[in-house]
Amino acid sequence: MTTAAGASPPGMRAGRRVAVWGAGGAIGDAFVQHLAAAPDVAEVFAVSRAARPAPAGKIRTIAGDLTVEDDVAAAAATVADAGGNLDLVLIASGVLHDAAAGIAPEKSWRALDAAAMARVFAVNTIGPSLIAKHFLPLLARDRRVIFAALSARVGSISDNRAGGWHAYRASKAALNMMIKGLAIELARRNPAALCVGLHPGTVDSPLSAPFQRNVPAAGLFTPARAAAAMLGVLEGLPATASGRLFAWDGAEIAP
Repeated sequence: MTTAAGASPPGMRAGRRVAVWGAGGAIGDAFVQHLAAAPDVAEVFAVSRAARPAPAGKIRTIAGDLTVEDDVAAAAATVADAGGNLDLVLIASGVLHDAAAGIAPEKSWRALDAAAMARVFAVNTIGPSLIAKHFLPLLARDRRVIFAALSARVGSISDNRAGGWHAYRASKAALNMMIKGLAIELARRNPAALCVGLHPGTVDSPLSAPFQRNVPAAGLFTPARAAAAMLGVLEGLPATASGRLFAWDGAEIAP
């Protein structure tokens, strides 16, 4: 399920305002570019860890590290000062490996490392939770709105048949539980709201680069294709889908 480049996702009003966290990454930047090209988007707040020059047009850049709550709160304050009332919040941040930080997907329990696990959970679970804390209140209450975070199929407990990748799997499973809990609370504030996790498939990005060897060409997506597909999925989901995890093709992934 996809939309054409520049097409409008999630059945929202004209002049909608959106925020994208992880805008400095491959998928995050693709989300930003796709949404900025949509004629009915008024403003895109693109939040990335490193400061980036603001391009001309609808995109407004904000520097912020999702693992630092003061940064998340400051980014939320910037959006609130600009009017708040968001229609869509997307979180495209995540870590699977980082050689400089000693992070790599574990092949065995013998490779488990407390510091590496803490960093993986900080980025994949705690950071999105902090964004929810500060950005869910910025979502409009009188219309359909969406809060969505990139998760992963490997975060499905029932789908885990291979083992390994312990910290990444566990951090995404924990994120999926956060999404479920947040969805319940968000529905009390706005019954039309949607809060979901998204699995982008295997995207040609730095995150997946070391693991692409056995991926068939047809199964390796460009960031632009993945972003368009996921926005298309969001467009088709009813509010009753809130709290669940969906793949890039619209298929629901079991917890």
